[in-house]
Amino acid sequence: MTFLLEIHQLDKTFETPKGATQALKDIRLSAKEGEFITIIGPSGCGKSTLLKIIAGLDTEHTGNVLLADQQVTGPGIDKGFIFQESRLFPWLTVEKNIAANLSLKDPAVRQRVDELIRLVRLEGFEKAYPRELSGGMAQRVAIARALLRKPRVLLLDEPFGALDAFTRSHLQSVLLDIWQENKTTMIFVTHDIDEAIFLANRVVIMNARPGSIKRIIPIDLPFPRKKASRSFQELRHLVLNEFEKVDELELVDSSGI
Repeated sequence: MTFLLEIHQLDKTFETPKGATQALKDIRLSAKEGEFITIIGPSGCGKSTLLKIIAGLDTEHTGNVLLADQQVTGPGIDKGFIFQESRLFPWLTVEKNIAANLSLKDPAVRQRVDELIRLVRLEGFEKAYPRELSGGMAQRVAIARALLRKPRVLLLDEPFGALDAFTRSHLQSVLLDIWQENKTTMIFVTHDIDEAIFLANRVVIMNARPGSIKRIIPIDLPFPRKKASRSFQELRHLVLNEFEKVDELELVDSSGI
């Protein structure tokens, strides 16, 4: 089988004044073209560090990270990254934030920006500034900007973590629509178990520091998924059972149970 992303024997250690701290240990993970993978685990287990390594934002590690059979040695347009905050330029409109450093006078850029505005459901807000947007709308602009250059993989680091439950649920559906239309490979970090199952083809469960992969659970439910369905709840129970002390892992139980 051919994989778009391959991670082999990845280890990451941070050097601090108090000594060395191993953040990641023997990470082995592969993703197929068009696959949606979610990663969950306790705070401090290295989820965000792993995303930054895949993105090429952190190259101080051992092991190999390959994207389309090429070693990842730094950031590039083949990798998009979404942070928890939208990080929009406050002095630019929605369409100019999406275009970033490209000119909207270029017909190809104009067409692509218009396509993305439609895709993230922001028609009518092209000329709006970030201060005029809700948190969810701003995050949709950030997603559109990351998709502008058609990256091979989109990396999302808890992008909905700061949003209210209603907006979060809405954006999960929007993101799935984007994924199904574009078939961009997505790697999504979250603390929310329901979110992880709702979005993914596979859920990667990580152990506490040093972060390692405890188990990978395939999610074979058809889309659209219903969180209240019996099959969804059975998978949720399976994921919860992978943690011996869930209350210490700071995972979000979004059902309130």
